Amino acid sequence: MAKCQRGGIVTKEYPGGKVSVVIAVLTYCRAHDLVELLPELLDQAATVSRSIEILVVDNDPHGGARDQVAAVAASSGSVPVRYVHEPIPGIAAGRNRALTEADHAQVLIFIDDDERPTAQWLMQLLDTYATFRPAAVVGPVLSRYDTEPEPWIRAGGFFERRRFATGTPVSLAATNNLLLDLVQVRRLGLQFDERFGISGGSDSLFTRQLHRLGGQMIWCDEAIVIDVVPASRLTREWVLQRAFRMGNTWSRINLDDTAHGERMLVRATMVARGTARVLGGLARYLTGLIIGQLPHRARGLRTAARGAGMLSGSVGSIYHEYKR
Repeated sequence: MAKCQRGGIVTKEYPGGKVSVVIAVLTYCRAHDLVELLPELLDQAATVSRSIEILVVDNDPHGGARDQVAAVAASSGSVPVRYVHEPIPGIAAGRNRALTEADHAQVLIFIDDDERPTAQWLMQLLDTYATFRPAAVVGPVLSRYDTEPEPWIRAGGFFERRRFATGTPVSLAATNNLLLDLVQVRRLGLQFDERFGISGGSDSLFTRQLHRLGGQMIWCDEAIVIDVVPASRLTREWVLQRAFRMGNTWSRINLDDTAHGERMLVRATMVARGTARVLGGLARYLTGLIIGQLPHRARGLRTAARGAGMLSGSVGSIYHEYKR
């Protein structure tokens, strides 16, 4: 059993070989969520191996989660819990800090601070990684509501995410339930683009580039985390704002990840697709009004908002959803 010099991580035999793991939790002004999440991560880490470290990257400029993390770390037993403060604003800076702090590890796992892992989440991710040895393993995120959503939210199914059979290759992922093989990531020289730190989307660009450069990403349907959706997000305004931002970011990602000589064509494509979504979404909304179907009205508005975001992004506008 080999011991790393940094972070007190012990490397132990896993199915498929020796591997050291860092679980990264990025947080911003959610110390109350950490108090719930960290003990759950410790429980799972303790059942897998002692070669697990939990890393909390605090993006609060005041380092507001320091004391809560220290309290958990003091009683974490054999699983190290480490706190670092990342003062540069934006989630991309936090993600890059996690990459830097995990430079001694082979595997980095991202989970959001407002999520909760289900039983066997960690083991399922690591088992899938051991089986396929991909550049990334992606797991499903299921939503749980703080309060009962209004019918418009339910009808739209806005918090329902795609799922696939375990072993299915995927080409795009978020970092809300993501395992990265850092050996492959380092070899490809990838980092999160901090130009997307306040707008969002750096994880989509990162995984898109990872896939384009030949990194295999594999789905693990058993590695489920629960997204605790607060009441503040269960509104039409939030859903439509998020759809606009995602459309805006998607156009920017397509433009950024394209050779300079091809950007005019990509820009025209984004304009055409954005326009089609605006018109198609409005048509679906009107159809829903005529036939009295709430799902059509809700999804039509969301589609139109995403299309409007694509149009704005295609002409260079940046929507800063996470501006502080």
